[in-house]
Amino acid sequence: MSEAVDQGREPSDAAAYFGQEVEALRTAMGLPQPAFAELLRYGQPQLSKVESGAVLASEGFAKAMDRVAGTPGVYVRLRAQLHKKGNPEWFIPYITLEEAASGITDYSCTFLMGLLQTREYAEAVMRAAFPRETDEQISERVELRMRRQSVLDRENPPLLWVVIHEAVLRTQVGGKAVMAAQLEHLMTATRSPHITLQVLPHKAGAAPSHLPFTLLSAEGRPQAVYSETPTHGGQVDHTSTVVHTAVAMFDRLRMAALSEDESLILMGEIMEEHQR
Repeated sequence: MSEAVDQGREPSDAAAYFGQEVEALRTAMGLPQPAFAELLRYGQPQLSKVESGAVLASEGFAKAMDRVAGTPGVYVRLRAQLHKKGNPEWFIPYITLEEAASGITDYSCTFLMGLLQTREYAEAVMRAAFPRETDEQISERVELRMRRQSVLDRENPPLLWVVIHEAVLRTQVGGKAVMAAQLEHLMTATRSPHITLQVLPHKAGAAPSHLPFTLLSAEGRPQAVYSETPTHGGQVDHTSTVVHTAVAMFDRLRMAALSEDESLILMGEIMEEHQR
């Protein structure tokens, strides 16, 4: 491992920091990107994203780094430290589950879930929640949220299924331009075979749940439910009765929501409204 790795430093951008370490090792080994990617058993496009700091490397990528560098666990530990850095203690259990999940199902009825937010949307959410923080503090919070999205870029991403209440898409978080870009981002996301989005329309009436929640699965089986409160942060619950209740509730949400094609049409209509 290169001497540039100093876990005592305070990196402001975890993805860029780890990317610099990847590039430093590759340079020290005298290898171009294609040859280094082959050693890691990853594609060059993914290596390029990691080196440039566009995404934070996955745990599997970090393990490949340790294998190539002959440093058992060093890159894995560094990546884990960077991934969790800056998050509140109560949120770390969720991040750990999210990272290892084979499936993530979410009901968004206040804001869009973090994995689907654009940077501008996330910034507007953070500014509303923390109005007295500085631009730098808000930027750090947004970066943490963007960093989590790297879970969708790994070679075997979780199956993400999200039911979004129509009100979330119509609320002007950050203004019309931000919402139009956010809707476009959602519509683009639906092209992925790993992502399913459904809209719960106003006409569906009372929703099966009036609170947002996220159900996480491991190896194809529901494992835990994550929910938040306005005053006490978030909570991960592994209780079987709670998990089973969440599964049943999400099934009802899916049935009440529009189909994928109908949802896409409605998102397009709402996007055009924001653009006007």
